[in-house]
Amino acid sequence: MLIMTRILTFIFALFISTQAFAQTVNPRPITLDEYEKAKTFSISDLDNDTYVKFENTYLLDRYEGKKPFFITGDDGYKKRIDLYKLIAKDGLQELGLMVFYTNETGKIYKTIVPNFTAEGKVWEKYFEDIHAIDKVEPNFVLKLSYVLSRELSYQQYKNINGGKEIKDEHATYGNDICFPGEQLVMLHNGSQKMLKDIKSGDEIISVNPETKKIEVAKVKELTSHQAKDYALTQLTLVKDEIKGNEVFLYAKVIKATPNHPMKTNVGDQKIGEIQVGETVLCLNNETGKIDAFKVIIHQNLTEGSQKVYNIVADAGSTLMLNGVMVKQK
Repeated sequence: MLIMTRILTFIFALFISTQAFAQTVNPRPITLDEYEKAKTFSISDLDNDTYVKFENTYLLDRYEGKKPFFITGDDGYKKRIDLYKLIAKDGLQELGLMVFYTNETGKIYKTIVPNFTAEGKVWEKYFEDIHAIDKVEPNFVLKLSYVLSRELSYQQYKNINGGKEIKDEHATYGNDICFPGEQLVMLHNGSQKMLKDIKSGDEIISVNPETKKIEVAKVKELTSHQAKDYALTQLTLVKDEIKGNEVFLYAKVIKATPNHPMKTNVGDQKIGEIQVGETVLCLNNETGKIDAFKVIIHQNLTEGSQKVYNIVADAGSTLMLNGVMVKQK
């Protein structure tokens, strides 16, 4: 069977982590029979039904009370993904996550992501099912992985911050427009150097946003700002590339204060305002070319007191940090 190994392995590892971070107090393994039975469950009104019973034995509870996810692909078709926790009524034991995937014609596909206690044969059946859906709904697996990626980051955030909403803390950490010192600066000689270690005279890469041509700029000065508990925005960007029967994902991560400017496909924006689905130019390490990478995760973070930095260069309008194009201040 032609399984898209890399992307499936990505989802497998990703959601095991997601379930481990989730505040599930009483999970148990879902059996193969329960897995097959659950695939017959239907919800008549996905917009309004948030808690549904089946056979007085199972429950579907809308995941985190969240609204559906809508994803529009390059073909212009909008797909909808609804997530529900699958729960055994006896003991309120969580068995996994049920996915309802609605295409542009209204047809619904269903699958169940087992929780991390499930046996290997259940996971194998899950992989077979999502592969089968992917055959008739191109890029279903990729779109599902995007949603699970976002939920992994959400669960990680809740675990780290104890459920505290970062939005309540925004704009309390100053107005400096900079980057944490551990971000890697791309040098003209092909090597990388931590931002905090950059010196005057270093030759760095700048990219012309219009032509995508790589240019050379010389550092005039590295500016730093006193240590504060800065609010930070972190973007995870991905480029997917189909080779035969496999989908390859190339990823980049960039972190900056929320007000740092970046150039996206919809114009200049502060990094904190960039939305999932927008694109930013990045260095593709496989090809050495500058390509558009899509934002799949937007996170708002606090990481304690630290200095932040910025580069003043003698040329160009951009810098390459962690292989991601950002605007010079």
